[in-house]
Amino acid sequence: MIYDVIIVGAGASGLFLGANLKGKKIAILEKNSSAGKKILASGGGRCNITNRFISAKNYLGEQKFIEQILKVLTPDQVLKFFSELKFSEQKQNQFFCDSGAKSVLSVLLKRQNTEIFYNKEVLGAKKVDEIFEISTKSEKFRAKNLVVASGGLSYKALGASDIGYKIANDFGIETSTLSPALVGFSVQKDEFWFKELSGVSLKADVKINSKNESYKFSGDLLFTHRGISGPAILNASLFWQKGRICVNFLPKFSEKNLINGKKQLSSVSPLPKRFLLEFLKNFGLKDRAFYEFSDEERQIIKRLFAYEFAPAGTFGFERAEVTKGGIKSEFLDENLQASNVRGLYFIGEVLDITGMLGGYNLHLAFGSALKVARILNL
Repeated sequence: MIYDVIIVGAGASGLFLGANLKGKKIAILEKNSSAGKKILASGGGRCNITNRFISAKNYLGEQKFIEQILKVLTPDQVLKFFSELKFSEQKQNQFFCDSGAKSVLSVLLKRQNTEIFYNKEVLGAKKVDEIFEISTKSEKFRAKNLVVASGGLSYKALGASDIGYKIANDFGIETSTLSPALVGFSVQKDEFWFKELSGVSLKADVKINSKNESYKFSGDLLFTHRGISGPAILNASLFWQKGRICVNFLPKFSEKNLINGKKQLSSVSPLPKRFLLEFLKNFGLKDRAFYEFSDEERQIIKRLFAYEFAPAGTFGFERAEVTKGGIKSEFLDENLQASNVRGLYFIGEVLDITGMLGGYNLHLAFGSALKVARILNL
């Protein structure tokens, strides 16, 4: 039996493609025993499905290539596709599903025009004459078109796989360096005091310089037993390669308010007391009024407005929400088809496109799937 289309992976991009293909014989091969594990984990289980403001600037990757994909799908079209569900627009203009990620997944499954085979781990693919032969552990599948929607390496616990990159490489398509993104930072010895603050959260501005460009992210920052995390840090991790980052722990607080106070620092500053006391302790200082510190000590306290440090690294793929890097865009045409192999397509996280936190990665998964659906429906 020869399928018209075989899709590798029943995640966001694979399922969205399966729901938008018409009148074809289609199979999805999924290595897990159920579909959409990452969808269920997205947005803290509430699935941040898209963002009101989607632009190529929200992504790392070849900008013109990303623009081509985003053109086919607006945030309103995503909401329309899922119109039987209710979404609330919340912080940073992201849309969360009121009834949770499970309902998003069930809409995608209900709309399938495909046959889904579970527990089918794809081991490789080759093209014989005009037909793709896809090998799994137990059997071979054959198809006229092969769409790789196998995701990245992030979140091994959810069944991450490198098969998409392997298929690409076997067909002579290059991948860029893969690294964990949207992930927390581990710290070096100078910042071991961060670990004492596990569970403390505060609002901060995080600045990062990368390849002559400067990026600034505002939002929550969370201390963990391994280092530092939270939305502002996760976004910064997308652009960090190595080197220093700068954190303003007092983004909405004027230095004047510190200087003029007669009260102890911990009473004047809006910072969590536990954080401030740990910061002072790390530099051998006691909590007192600003005017009681020496000039040298005041310079240390002013670091709260621009605390520079170099992370030791990241928490790795196990904790990363997405994978940075992937199938190089120059090996694909504008329809996400391999330039050198007719009928072979790549969509979703396997591409060398990574979005910021806030619904951008799911939106790109859907957009890339729709782009391929339009071609395969012709």
